[in-house]
Amino acid sequence: MKVRAFWLFLGFALAVSVLVLRLGYLQIPSKRRLEQIARGQRISPTTVDAQRGAILDRNFQTLAVSIGADAVWVVPSEIEDFEATAKNLAPYLSLSESEILTQLKSRNNNFYLERKLTPQASQAIRDMRMPGIRLLERPQRFYPHKTMAAHVLGIAGVDNQGLEGLEYQYESLLAGTPGTYVVERDAARREIPAGESDFIPPVNGYDLVLTLDATIQFIAEKELEKAVLETKSEKGLILIVNQKTGEILANAIYPTFDPNDYQKYPASARRNIAVTDQYEPGSTFKIVTAAAALDLGLTHPERMFETIAVWEVGGGKIHNVSSRVGGSHSFKTAFIESNNITFAQISVEMGPHGYYPYLRTFGFGSRLGIDFPGEARGIVPYPGSIAHGETLQWANIGFGQGVAVTPIQLLMSVAAIGNGGKVMRPYYVKEIRDSLGKIVEITESEVLSQPISESTAQTLNNLLRSTVVEGTANLAEISGYYVAGKTGTAQVPEQGVYGENRIASFVGYAPYDNPQVAALVVLYSPQTEIKYGGVLAAPLFATVVEQTLEYLKVPRRIASNEKGSTVVVPNVRNYPTEQAIVVLTELGLKVNAENTGSLVLEQIPNPGTRVPRNSTVDLIYYDQDDLQMIKVPSVIGMSIRDATVKLTESSLRVQIQGSGVAKSQRPQAGVMVPAGSVIEVVFEP
Repeated sequence: MKVRAFWLFLGFALAVSVLVLRLGYLQIPSKRRLEQIARGQRISPTTVDAQRGAILDRNFQTLAVSIGADAVWVVPSEIEDFEATAKNLAPYLSLSESEILTQLKSRNNNFYLERKLTPQASQAIRDMRMPGIRLLERPQRFYPHKTMAAHVLGIAGVDNQGLEGLEYQYESLLAGTPGTYVVERDAARREIPAGESDFIPPVNGYDLVLTLDATIQFIAEKELEKAVLETKSEKGLILIVNQKTGEILANAIYPTFDPNDYQKYPASARRNIAVTDQYEPGSTFKIVTAAAALDLGLTHPERMFETIAVWEVGGGKIHNVSSRVGGSHSFKTAFIESNNITFAQISVEMGPHGYYPYLRTFGFGSRLGIDFPGEARGIVPYPGSIAHGETLQWANIGFGQGVAVTPIQLLMSVAAIGNGGKVMRPYYVKEIRDSLGKIVEITESEVLSQPISESTAQTLNNLLRSTVVEGTANLAEISGYYVAGKTGTAQVPEQGVYGENRIASFVGYAPYDNPQVAALVVLYSPQTEIKYGGVLAAPLFATVVEQTLEYLKVPRRIASNEKGSTVVVPNVRNYPTEQAIVVLTELGLKVNAENTGSLVLEQIPNPGTRVPRNSTVDLIYYDQDDLQMIKVPSVIGMSIRDATVKLTESSLRVQIQGSGVAKSQRPQAGVMVPAGSVIEVVFEP
C-alpha cells in the first residue's frame, strides 16, 4: 500500500507540476502573444473609404465626381432562405438568380454581392427587408456630362479605382488614403458598449483641374458627331490646343462612350486615339518637310521646279494627283497645290541624315511626355536601316507616306510654326488642388525643342496662309480670323498595300499672325464620293475654330464697311422657344435648332460673345413636359468644390465667376429649372 501510495502521489505531483509549469508558461512568456491573439479576435477593423478627388475643367465645371451609391452587403450567417433571397434579389442586380444563389451558398464570410446600385434598385431591396442583406453606401464615380471628354477622363472601376485615362494616370493623387474604424466585439460579433474603439479618418484625394474647356469640348464633340455621321466615316477626331502653352483645350473623338456604363463598350472604343494610336499623315506632313528644307537653306518660296506627272526614283514611281505637265512651278506653288513630286525631290535632296534630325527634334518617333497613359511613339525610319530602297523610302516620307505619327505629335509640330518654331509639351492637367480647394501643384508650360529658327517659322507661316487663301485649304477660311493650315488626304495601308480607304484631315491655326488656337481635324475612312481633306475636314475645322474663337472673345478684324455690324449674343437659356427666337432675330441673328421643344437648354456662342450680325446662334431645345424639373439648391457660402458637387448631384451645371466662396447665384435657391440647367455662381475672396 505504501508503494502504491508513493507512486500515486508522485504521479499526481508530476501532473500538478506540469500544469503549474504550463500555466506559468502561458502567464509569463506567452502573455504578450496570447493577449495579441485575444485582442485580434475581439478587435474588428473596418476600412473607411476616402473620397476620390473630382476632375474639373479649366473653369471648374465638374467632369467627374464621387457620390454615394448603395452596395449590397451579404451576411451569410443571417440568411434564413438562400433560394428565396436569390430569387428576390435577381430582378435588381446584374447577376442571374443562379449566380446569386451560388455565391450565397459558397461563401462563409461577409461580402459585397454588387456595388453601384441604381436608386430604384436600392429602394426595392431596402423595402424587402431580407435577413442577411444590407445596403451600405460607398463612394462611386459619376460623370455628370456622360460622354463628354470620355476618352480623356477614362473610367473608374466598381471599387472606385482608376482603370483608364486620367483616372488611371493620376490614381495615386485622386484615390486618397483610406481610414480605419476599429471597434471591440464579443464572441457573437456584437459591439461591446464600453469596449476599445478608435477611428483614423481617411485623407480625401486631390482634385484635378484640367486644361480642357467644357464649352470648347462641347462645340468640338457636337460638330464632329455631325460630320462623322454625314460622311459615314469610321471615326473622327478633333484636337484643339493653345499653341503658346501646350494646353489641350478640346479632345473630341466619335464614336464615343459613357464612362458611367463603360462595360457596354469594347475596350477599343475607349481608346484616346489622339495619344495612343498612330497613322500615316499624308500631305499634312509636307509642312514638316518644308520646315526642314527651308531651315537648311535648300529651298525658298520662289525656287523653281520642273512640272512633271511621274518621277522615277530609287526603283519606284511617284505620281502627282494633277496630271499637268510641262513648264515649271515655284516651291510656293508646290506647297499650295500639294505637289507630291516636289516634296519627294526635296526630301531626297536633304537625304536621310539631313532630314532625320529634324523629324526627331519635332518630336516624331518618340514620346512627347504627355500626362496620359499609353502614349505611342510613332514610326520614323532610322537612316541606313534598310540595305535597298532607302532613297525611295525617304522620297515617300517627304509627302507623308512610310512614316507614322500620333495626332498629338502632328498637331504640336504644326502649332510650333505659329509659335516661333518652339514645340511645346502638350498636357491635360492644369492644376492639382486639395479637397479644400488649395492649389498643391501648377503645371508649368515647357518648351520641348526649337527645331527651326523663328525666321523659318515665319516663312512657313506665310506659306500656310497662302494655302488657305489660294490653294486646297480655302474652305478652312474664317471671316475676320485669317486661317493658316494644310489639308491632307492620306491613303490607308491595308495588308502591305494602299487600298481604297482614305484619311481626310486638316491641321492649322488662327489668326495666322497672332495664333490663339491650333487644331487638327481627322476623318477616318469617309464613305463619300469625294474624300479630300480640303472638302471634308477643312470646313469642319472652320466651323469648330470659328465658334471657339468667338467663345474666347478673340476679336475679328472686320472690314471698314462692316465695323458697325456686330452684336453681343444675349443669354436665352431657359427661355421659351418663341421668346428666344424673337430676342435673337430682333438683334439681327439667325437661329439654328438641333431639335424642337418648348425651352432653350443651351446656346452656342455663349452669352456675351460679340459676333457679326447675321451670325447663327445654335440652340438646343427641350420639351418642358419631358424634362425633370429641379429645385435649385442654395450654395451661398460654399467653396467652389462644394458648390460644384452640390449642384452636380442635383443634376444641374455650374458656371463659375471669380474665386473664393459663393456670394450670389442665378437663378436663386428655390427656383424650379429643368435638369441640366446652368446655374451662374459668383465667388469672392
